[in-house]
Amino acid sequence: MRKKDLRLPTSKNFLAARTYSTAVAAGKGRINDMIGSIHVGLAALGAALAVGLIGMTASGAVGRNPGASTKILVQSILAIAFAEAIVFYALFLVR
Repeated sequence: MRKKDLRLPTSKNFLAARTYSTAVAAGKGRINDMIGSIHVGLAALGAALAVGLIGMTASGAVGRNPGASTKILVQSILAIAFAEAIVFYALFLVR
């Protein structure tokens, strides 16, 4: 069996290895940023759909029972706030 060559790397090889590792690390950062952006986009899409559904059902409920409009309004505002909070959680946890 051959013994491993334990010489120190030459400056040319060392620089090439360092440049390659830096390029690989930079590429991983871009991919992670893109995946994080996709997560935030999906959270925003989900919140937008939730707000739309909440508004649709709240307006339907007020149409069926106009006397309960104040209670329905309060509950729908709270539900919309919770749905929007999901986007902020995604923004702060991903970035």
